[in-house]
Amino acid sequence: MVETPLSSRQTPEPDPSLPSTPHARAQVGELARSAGINAAGNVASRALGLVREALIAGTFGATAATSAWDAVSGIPKMVYELLIGGMLSAALVPVLSEYTAPDRKDELDYVLSVLLSLAVVVLIGTVVLLELAAGPVTAILLPGLDSETRHLGIQLTRIIVPAVLIYGISGVIQAYHYARKRFVYPSMGAPAHNLGMIVGVLVFASMAGIKSLSLGVLLAAMTQLLVQLPGLRGTRLIPSLRFDHPVISRILKLYAPVLLSVIVANLGILIDRRFASQTAAEAITWMAKATYLIQLPLGLVSMAISLAVLPTLSRIDASKALHQFRVTLSQGLRLVLVLIIPAGVGLLALGRPVIELIYEHGAFGASSTSRTLAALRIYLIGLPFAAIDLPLVFAFYAQKDTITPVLVGIAAVGVYLAVGPLSAFVLGWGFLGLVLANSTQLATHAALMLILFRRRYKGLAGYGVLTALLKSAAASACMGVVAWLAWLGCERILPGAGIVAEALRVGLPAAIGAVVLAVSARLLRIREYEQLLALIRRRFLGTRS
Repeated sequence: MVETPLSSRQTPEPDPSLPSTPHARAQVGELARSAGINAAGNVASRALGLVREALIAGTFGATAATSAWDAVSGIPKMVYELLIGGMLSAALVPVLSEYTAPDRKDELDYVLSVLLSLAVVVLIGTVVLLELAAGPVTAILLPGLDSETRHLGIQLTRIIVPAVLIYGISGVIQAYHYARKRFVYPSMGAPAHNLGMIVGVLVFASMAGIKSLSLGVLLAAMTQLLVQLPGLRGTRLIPSLRFDHPVISRILKLYAPVLLSVIVANLGILIDRRFASQTAAEAITWMAKATYLIQLPLGLVSMAISLAVLPTLSRIDASKALHQFRVTLSQGLRLVLVLIIPAGVGLLALGRPVIELIYEHGAFGASSTSRTLAALRIYLIGLPFAAIDLPLVFAFYAQKDTITPVLVGIAAVGVYLAVGPLSAFVLGWGFLGLVLANSTQLATHAALMLILFRRRYKGLAGYGVLTALLKSAAASACMGVVAWLAWLGCERILPGAGIVAEALRVGLPAAIGAVVLAVSARLLRIREYEQLLALIRRRFLGTRS
């Protein structure tokens, strides 16, 4: 329905982006609390992840062997996404959400039993196939590396692939928790995973060398699963291989288009790593280190908010309640923007000292720092696009439309394949050309999703998203300039190596930048910051805003 212009009304309506009713304010609070739980888990995970990355970089550096590991370590993740992860947000959560009413508890338990039983059978068969195909898979991933390194890659692969089974079981249980809006248990999974990885490297590195990384993944996957299990207390699980259960056909129907998207995305990853191995022996590791820094804000902000908003969006029929659907999504997008833009600007301003603090120790030298920094700066181009893209994709999933994101994903991979080889090999930019292609792919995907959302759901004009973007960009620019100048000052005042000096060269400019951001946000009246601060005060200080 097309709204009449504001000037033609006798009484102006309130801004639809504002939580003007008790119900709307409660919804904002619920979204913020849910996202806060997800973000808290992500904060713990990312903190442990920083320890993990520092430990791995300092122990093994950036070599052909680490590139082999960085390439094959993605195999369990890719297979998990293919079999479970890809359907989690597209099908599992939306469908399971329909069974969460108190009077359908027995139905929900039985559906979970069926899903877990079928997942175990499929995943065991997949692990066996991967063990047998470890050689060909490694050859596809690492054509640019020597035969000895490829042989090492085969060994690393065969150790790591049983993690597929553990990840898959954990993923089904996570979907169950998300559907019930029980975010605590899934939020504990990622920190437990990183802790398991750290312990694995510390225990096995002296005995197994770089193979300790694959052993660490197995331990990490197990700890991630174990922290999910207490959330199943009171759930009756009965093994049941019912392929004919109606919920299976519904999930597969929703997931079928997404499956193609996941396949295309995984092919893109395989091609990216294949190309990278042909640019420099260490290129995959440099790109992986930079990617991890990009994933920090994405996990803390975009994923946390998207997973929080998905169950709510899944309960809204946009054809009957379009305004409420757009209000809910716009709330999520505004929160994403006001948090992800400062994070990206902060990484741009303080990228070098951050990399020095996290990575440049032991076997990881200054040369690798420079190359990782170069990749990070180009990856940052795609960060805001990736951040808003996820909530938009989830919005289509929530309305049981899994086809549109698939078609957009295929088009975006096509853009990568057009830009990547041209920039990397024809123009001679090497692995940085591949990084640029990745950022171009992310920007294309987000732009297409915005266009299609506008056509399907009349867009989000008037819901405060553009205002949040512009205000956040202005506040972040002030923060970035001040933080960069503060870092230059710290470089003169606190020169030299050492963990304390490096931490101060990151911490002091970051703290000063945060103050500038807070002041700028207050002057610009960025409501989302005020809502988050009010929530924090209520939660931790017991005060009311």
